[in-house]
Amino acid sequence: MTNTPLIQSQRLSIRPITVDDAHDLFKYRADTETNKYQGWIPKLLDDVIVFISKTATAINQPDSWFQLAIIKKDTQELIGDIGLHFLGNENKQVEIGCTLSLKEHGKGYATEALKSVISYLFFELNKHRISTSIDPGNTNSIALVERLGFRKEAHFRSSLFINGQWVDDVVYALLNDEWQ
Repeated sequence: MTNTPLIQSQRLSIRPITVDDAHDLFKYRADTETNKYQGWIPKLLDDVIVFISKTATAINQPDSWFQLAIIKKDTQELIGDIGLHFLGNENKQVEIGCTLSLKEHGKGYATEALKSVISYLFFELNKHRISTSIDPGNTNSIALVERLGFRKEAHFRSSLFINGQWVDDVVYALLNDEWQ
């Protein structure tokens, strides 16, 4: 089993999310307009507590979701989270997703956090492939992953049932040997 990470970047600390983070996470995750492309938007603080309690307690467990908190170093404020889905028995692939508080958009935090986590996944955990699933209408997230070097692998039509409707899904991926 791999130790639980504390990942540092220039402006951010990235660590496992805890139940103590529930209130801060609820503040930005409950924003229905900002998170309209997300499959999960909490309605109550209890929804967040349940969400956190269902995530894996250790990173790098096959067929599990592990959630990381993005913390600004200067204020110690939780500004976002990154979900890691460790796929399959060979455990060499990870699906990644990122949510950031609206007030922190456009400041480079998502790019900085994802670069650090991607490097951790490739260099510390020796993952082969990282993928992400994005609604094709979420042009900001698509631009973000393309800047990070992800390439589009698929566009599935009406493949996900989210928030009461069938939506398209675009899959982007990045291989270990493609990461600088």
